[in-house]
Amino acid sequence: MKYVDAQQVQKKMASRLLANNVAKGLFLLATLFGLVVLVILIYRVVAQSIGWLDADFLMNKLSTAPERAGIMGAIMGTLWLMLVVAPVTMILGVGTAIYLEEYAKKGKLQSFIQTNISNLAGVPSVVFGILGLTVFVRALDLGSVVLAGGLTMALLVLPVVVVASQEAIRAVPQFLREASYGMGATKWQTIKNVVLPASIPGILTGVILALSRAIGETAPLVVIGIPALLIPLPEGILDRFTILPVQIYYWTIDSALVAEYANLAAATIVVLLIVLFLMNSIAIIIRNKFQKRY
Repeated sequence: MKYVDAQQVQKKMASRLLANNVAKGLFLLATLFGLVVLVILIYRVVAQSIGWLDADFLMNKLSTAPERAGIMGAIMGTLWLMLVVAPVTMILGVGTAIYLEEYAKKGKLQSFIQTNISNLAGVPSVVFGILGLTVFVRALDLGSVVLAGGLTMALLVLPVVVVASQEAIRAVPQFLREASYGMGATKWQTIKNVVLPASIPGILTGVILALSRAIGETAPLVVIGIPALLIPLPEGILDRFTILPVQIYYWTIDSALVAEYANLAAATIVVLLIVLFLMNSIAIIIRNKFQKRY
Protein backbone atom coordinates (compact mmCIF):
# COMPACT_ATOMS: atom_id res chain seq x y z
CA MET A 1 0.00 0.00 0.00
CA LYS A 2 1.14 3.51 -0.79
CA TYR A 3 1.92 5.55 2.29
CA VAL A 4 -0.14 8.74 2.66
CA ASP A 5 1.39 11.56 4.68
CA ALA A 6 -1.24 12.97 7.03
CA GLN A 7 0.49 16.37 7.13
CA GLN A 8 0.39 16.69 3.31
CA VAL A 9 -3.31 15.83 3.31
CA GLN A 10 -3.99 18.48 5.94
CA LYS A 11 -1.97 21.07 3.99
CA LYS A 12 -3.95 20.35 0.81
CA MET A 13 -7.24 20.58 2.70
CA ALA A 14 -6.16 23.84 4.31
CA SER A 15 -5.13 25.32 0.94
CA ARG A 16 -8.42 24.29 -0.63
CA LEU A 17 -10.42 25.77 2.24
CA LEU A 18 -8.41 28.98 1.93
CA ALA A 19 -9.04 29.17 -1.81
CA ASN A 20 -12.73 28.53 -1.22
CA ASN A 21 -12.95 31.30 1.38
CA VAL A 22 -11.07 33.73 -0.87
CA ALA A 23 -13.37 32.98 -3.81
CA LYS A 24 -16.44 33.34 -1.59
CA GLY A 25 -15.15 36.67 -0.28
CA LEU A 26 -14.48 37.98 -3.82
CA PHE A 27 -17.96 36.98 -4.98
CA LEU A 28 -19.48 38.64 -1.93
CA LEU A 29 -17.54 41.84 -2.57
CA ALA A 30 -18.63 41.85 -6.21
CA THR A 31 -22.27 41.43 -5.16
CA LEU A 32 -22.03 44.15 -2.51
CA PHE A 33 -20.34 46.51 -4.96
CA GLY A 34 -23.15 46.09 -7.48
CA LEU A 35 -25.81 46.57 -4.79
CA VAL A 36 -24.10 49.69 -3.39
CA VAL A 37 -23.85 51.28 -6.85
CA LEU A 38 -27.51 50.43 -7.52
CA VAL A 39 -28.64 51.93 -4.22
CA ILE A 40 -26.64 55.11 -4.87
CA LEU A 41 -28.09 55.50 -8.36
CA ILE A 42 -31.66 54.95 -7.17
CA TYR A 43 -31.16 57.36 -4.27
CA ARG A 44 -29.78 60.07 -6.57
CA VAL A 45 -32.61 59.65 -9.06
CA VAL A 46 -35.36 59.61 -6.43
CA ALA A 47 -33.84 62.60 -4.62
CA GLN A 48 -33.71 64.63 -7.81
CA SER A 49 -37.29 63.72 -8.73
CA ILE A 50 -38.80 64.92 -5.42
CA GLY A 51 -41.09 67.86 -6.05
CA TRP A 52 -41.31 67.19 -9.78
CA LEU A 53 -43.05 63.80 -9.96
CA ASP A 54 -46.75 64.50 -9.51
CA ALA A 55 -50.06 64.12 -11.33
CA ASP A 56 -49.46 67.22 -13.46
CA PHE A 57 -46.12 65.85 -14.60
CA LEU A 58 -47.78 62.59 -15.68
CA MET A 59 -50.73 64.26 -17.44
CA ASN A 60 -49.14 67.32 -19.08
CA LYS A 61 -47.70 67.38 -22.57
CA LEU A 62 -44.11 68.31 -23.44
CA SER A 63 -43.23 71.95 -22.95
CA THR A 64 -40.18 74.17 -23.24
CA ALA A 65 -40.96 75.49 -19.76
CA PRO A 66 -39.69 72.91 -17.20
CA GLU A 67 -42.37 73.77 -14.64
CA ARG A 68 -45.14 72.96 -17.15
CA ALA A 69 -43.51 70.00 -18.89
CA GLY A 70 -45.06 66.55 -18.68
CA ILE A 71 -44.60 63.07 -20.12
CA MET A 72 -48.10 62.13 -21.28
CA GLY A 73 -46.88 62.16 -24.88
CA ALA A 74 -43.97 59.87 -24.01
CA ILE A 75 -46.26 57.53 -22.06
CA MET A 76 -48.72 57.29 -24.95
CA GLY A 77 -45.87 56.77 -27.42
CA THR A 78 -44.47 53.97 -25.25
CA LEU A 79 -47.87 52.26 -25.10
CA TRP A 80 -48.34 52.48 -28.86
CA LEU A 81 -44.82 51.13 -29.40
CA MET A 82 -45.53 48.12 -27.18
CA LEU A 83 -48.79 47.48 -29.07
CA VAL A 84 -46.67 46.93 -32.18
CA VAL A 85 -43.71 45.16 -30.58
CA ALA A 86 -45.69 42.63 -28.49
CA PRO A 87 -47.77 40.89 -31.22
CA VAL A 88 -44.99 40.96 -33.82
CA THR A 89 -42.48 39.53 -31.36
CA MET A 90 -44.81 36.84 -30.03
CA ILE A 91 -46.00 35.65 -33.45
CA LEU A 92 -42.58 35.57 -35.11
CA GLY A 93 -40.63 34.47 -32.03
CA VAL A 94 -42.91 31.64 -30.92
CA GLY A 95 -43.49 30.54 -34.52
CA THR A 96 -39.75 30.34 -35.15
CA ALA A 97 -39.21 28.39 -31.93
CA ILE A 98 -41.95 25.90 -32.83
CA TYR A 99 -40.45 25.34 -36.27
CA LEU A 100 -36.91 24.83 -34.97
CA GLU A 101 -37.93 22.50 -32.15
CA GLU A 102 -40.82 20.53 -33.67
CA TYR A 103 -40.51 20.62 -37.46
CA ALA A 104 -36.95 21.40 -38.55
CA LYS A 105 -34.77 18.37 -39.17
CA LYS A 106 -31.52 18.25 -37.24
CA GLY A 107 -28.88 19.18 -39.75
CA LYS A 108 -26.88 21.98 -41.32
CA LEU A 109 -29.87 24.23 -42.03
CA GLN A 110 -31.21 23.98 -38.49
CA SER A 111 -27.73 24.52 -37.07
CA PHE A 112 -27.20 27.52 -39.37
CA ILE A 113 -30.46 29.17 -38.28
CA GLN A 114 -29.78 28.45 -34.61
CA THR A 115 -26.27 29.89 -34.81
CA ASN A 116 -27.47 33.08 -36.47
CA ILE A 117 -30.23 33.57 -33.91
CA SER A 118 -27.69 33.23 -31.12
CA ASN A 119 -25.38 35.70 -32.86
CA LEU A 120 -28.19 38.22 -33.32
CA ALA A 121 -28.78 38.23 -29.57
CA GLY A 122 -25.30 39.73 -29.13
CA VAL A 123 -25.48 42.38 -31.86
CA PRO A 124 -25.35 45.97 -30.49
CA SER A 125 -28.74 47.65 -30.45
CA VAL A 126 -27.53 50.57 -32.59
CA VAL A 127 -27.04 48.13 -35.49
CA PHE A 128 -30.75 47.31 -35.38
CA GLY A 129 -31.40 51.04 -35.46
CA ILE A 130 -29.40 51.33 -38.69
CA LEU A 131 -31.34 48.36 -40.10
CA GLY A 132 -34.64 49.98 -39.16
CA LEU A 133 -33.56 53.29 -40.68
CA THR A 134 -32.57 51.60 -43.94
CA VAL A 135 -35.51 49.22 -44.34
CA PHE A 136 -38.54 50.67 -42.56
CA VAL A 137 -37.91 54.42 -42.56
CA ARG A 138 -36.32 54.83 -46.01
CA ALA A 139 -36.93 51.76 -48.18
CA LEU A 140 -40.58 51.35 -47.14
CA ASP A 141 -40.93 55.13 -46.72
CA LEU A 142 -42.74 54.84 -43.39
CA GLY A 143 -40.88 57.70 -41.74
CA SER A 144 -40.24 58.04 -38.01
CA VAL A 145 -43.62 56.66 -36.96
CA VAL A 146 -44.81 54.14 -34.40
CA LEU A 147 -44.90 51.27 -36.93
CA ALA A 148 -41.27 51.77 -38.02
CA GLY A 149 -40.09 52.05 -34.42
CA GLY A 150 -42.11 49.02 -33.33
CA LEU A 151 -40.80 46.81 -36.11
CA THR A 152 -37.23 47.91 -35.35
CA MET A 153 -37.60 47.12 -31.65
CA ALA A 154 -39.30 43.81 -32.47
CA LEU A 155 -36.24 42.75 -34.48
CA LEU A 156 -34.04 43.77 -31.55
CA VAL A 157 -35.76 41.53 -28.97
CA LEU A 158 -36.83 38.74 -31.35
CA PRO A 159 -33.76 36.53 -30.65
CA VAL A 160 -34.48 36.69 -26.91
CA VAL A 161 -38.05 35.49 -27.43
CA VAL A 162 -36.95 32.73 -29.82
CA VAL A 163 -34.35 31.36 -27.41
CA ALA A 164 -36.69 31.56 -24.39
CA SER A 165 -39.49 29.87 -26.32
CA GLN A 166 -37.17 27.12 -27.52
CA GLU A 167 -36.07 26.38 -23.97
CA ALA A 168 -39.69 26.27 -22.79
CA ILE A 169 -40.75 23.95 -25.61
CA ARG A 170 -37.68 21.75 -25.14
CA ALA A 171 -38.53 21.37 -21.44
CA VAL A 172 -41.85 19.64 -22.21
CA PRO A 173 -41.32 15.91 -21.58
CA GLN A 174 -41.27 13.71 -24.66
CA PHE A 175 -43.70 11.19 -23.17
CA LEU A 176 -46.47 13.80 -23.32
CA ARG A 177 -46.00 14.06 -27.08
CA GLU A 178 -45.91 10.28 -27.43
CA ALA A 179 -49.11 9.92 -25.39
CA SER A 180 -50.81 12.45 -27.66
CA TYR A 181 -49.64 10.63 -30.78
CA GLY A 182 -50.82 7.37 -29.25
CA MET A 183 -54.33 8.83 -28.91
CA GLY A 184 -54.34 9.55 -32.66
CA ALA A 185 -53.56 13.27 -32.56
CA THR A 186 -51.69 14.88 -35.43
CA LYS A 187 -48.43 16.74 -34.96
CA TRP A 188 -50.08 20.17 -35.00
CA GLN A 189 -52.83 19.01 -32.61
CA THR A 190 -50.13 17.76 -30.26
CA ILE A 191 -48.28 21.06 -30.43
CA LYS A 192 -51.45 23.13 -29.98
CA ASN A 193 -53.08 21.09 -27.22
CA VAL A 194 -50.12 19.60 -25.35
CA VAL A 195 -46.79 21.34 -26.02
CA LEU A 196 -47.90 24.99 -26.04
CA PRO A 197 -50.09 24.82 -22.89
CA ALA A 198 -47.23 23.16 -21.01
CA SER A 199 -44.63 25.65 -22.24
CA ILE A 200 -46.71 28.85 -22.09
CA PRO A 201 -45.34 29.98 -18.66
CA GLY A 202 -41.76 29.96 -19.96
CA ILE A 203 -42.77 31.57 -23.23
CA LEU A 204 -44.68 34.38 -21.51
CA THR A 205 -41.81 34.98 -19.11
CA GLY A 206 -39.40 35.33 -22.02
CA VAL A 207 -41.78 37.65 -23.89
CA ILE A 208 -42.29 39.95 -20.90
CA LEU A 209 -38.55 40.14 -20.22
CA ALA A 210 -37.95 40.91 -23.90
CA LEU A 211 -40.56 43.67 -23.79
CA SER A 212 -38.87 45.03 -20.68
CA ARG A 213 -35.67 45.36 -22.69
CA ALA A 214 -37.50 46.94 -25.63
CA ILE A 215 -39.19 49.52 -23.43
CA GLY A 216 -35.83 50.67 -22.05
CA GLU A 217 -33.83 50.88 -25.30
CA THR A 218 -32.90 54.26 -26.76
CA ALA A 219 -30.17 53.86 -29.38
CA PRO A 220 -32.26 52.23 -32.17
CA LEU A 221 -34.98 54.86 -31.90
CA VAL A 222 -32.50 57.73 -31.86
CA VAL A 223 -30.93 56.34 -35.04
CA ILE A 224 -34.26 56.16 -36.91
CA GLY A 225 -34.98 59.76 -35.91
CA ILE A 226 -37.55 59.56 -33.11
CA PRO A 227 -37.90 63.15 -31.83
CA ALA A 228 -38.41 64.59 -28.35
CA LEU A 229 -40.14 67.76 -29.57
CA LEU A 230 -43.53 69.33 -28.88
CA ILE A 231 -45.40 66.83 -31.07
CA PRO A 232 -49.12 65.94 -30.73
CA LEU A 233 -50.13 62.82 -28.85
CA PRO A 234 -49.94 59.76 -31.13
CA GLU A 235 -53.33 58.30 -32.07
CA GLY A 236 -52.25 55.41 -34.30
CA ILE A 237 -49.32 53.38 -35.54
CA LEU A 238 -48.65 55.79 -38.41
CA ASP A 239 -48.22 58.85 -36.17
CA ARG A 240 -44.93 60.35 -35.06
CA PHE A 241 -44.12 59.69 -31.41
CA THR A 242 -41.58 59.71 -28.63
CA ILE A 243 -41.06 57.33 -25.70
CA LEU A 244 -39.83 57.55 -22.12
CA PRO A 245 -36.16 56.53 -22.70
CA VAL A 246 -35.79 58.97 -25.61
CA GLN A 247 -37.28 61.76 -23.50
CA ILE A 248 -34.84 60.94 -20.70
CA TYR A 249 -31.96 61.03 -23.18
CA TYR A 250 -32.82 64.46 -24.57
CA TRP A 251 -33.63 65.99 -21.19
CA THR A 252 -30.29 64.74 -19.85
CA ILE A 253 -28.49 66.44 -22.74
CA ASP A 254 -30.49 69.66 -22.31
CA SER A 255 -29.73 69.76 -18.58
CA ALA A 256 -26.35 71.28 -19.48
CA LEU A 257 -28.28 74.38 -20.61
CA VAL A 258 -31.27 74.30 -18.23
CA ALA A 259 -30.58 72.69 -14.85
CA GLU A 260 -34.26 71.88 -14.21
CA TYR A 261 -34.23 69.40 -17.09
CA ALA A 262 -32.11 67.10 -14.90
CA ASN A 263 -34.99 66.95 -12.41
CA LEU A 264 -37.44 66.18 -15.22
CA ALA A 265 -35.16 63.41 -16.47
CA ALA A 266 -34.91 61.97 -12.94
CA ALA A 267 -38.70 61.98 -12.53
CA THR A 268 -39.09 60.23 -15.89
CA ILE A 269 -36.49 57.63 -14.85
CA VAL A 270 -38.53 56.86 -11.73
CA VAL A 271 -41.64 56.32 -13.87
CA LEU A 272 -39.70 54.05 -16.24
CA LEU A 273 -38.22 52.07 -13.33
CA ILE A 274 -41.70 51.52 -11.90
CA VAL A 275 -42.95 50.24 -15.27
CA LEU A 276 -39.97 47.89 -15.63
CA PHE A 277 -40.38 46.66 -12.05
CA LEU A 278 -44.04 45.87 -12.67
CA MET A 279 -43.28 44.04 -15.93
CA ASN A 280 -40.54 41.93 -14.35
CA SER A 281 -42.77 41.22 -11.34
CA ILE A 282 -45.47 39.94 -13.69
CA ALA A 283 -42.89 37.65 -15.32
CA ILE A 284 -41.87 36.26 -11.92
CA ILE A 285 -45.50 35.72 -10.89
CA ILE A 286 -46.26 33.89 -14.13
CA ARG A 287 -43.21 31.68 -13.72
CA ASN A 288 -43.93 30.81 -10.08
CA LYS A 289 -47.70 30.44 -10.26
CA PHE A 290 -48.33 28.79 -13.60
CA GLN A 291 -45.21 26.75 -14.18
CA LYS A 292 -46.12 23.06 -14.23
CA ARG A 293 -43.85 20.30 -13.03
CA TYR A 294 -43.95 16.94 -14.75
